[in-house]
Amino acid sequence: ALRDPATHFADPQAVIDAPGLTAEQKIAVLRQWEYDESEIAVAAEEGMPGPESELLQKLAAALAVLDPGGQTTAPSKHRVPPTP
Repeated sequence: ALRDPATHFADPQAVIDAPGLTAEQKIAVLRQWEYDESEIAVAAEEGMPGPESELLQKLAAALAVLDPGGQTTAPSKHRVPPTP
């Protein structure tokens, strides 16, 4: 699930609701998903075709629920990949 969260979860809320994951695992999955989506957004801004997504906002909201004092989303879409 960590390698490609979008194939394992319908949306960020599904990660929050996943019974088999610890809070730390959920945060890791959401951070990876957020990173993946930000890379898609950067590619779209650079003129490469790709879907526009509101998913980044949903991912940030889910992370705020699970990790309220955690890392906040950077103003730039260029981020360092999360560490597992």
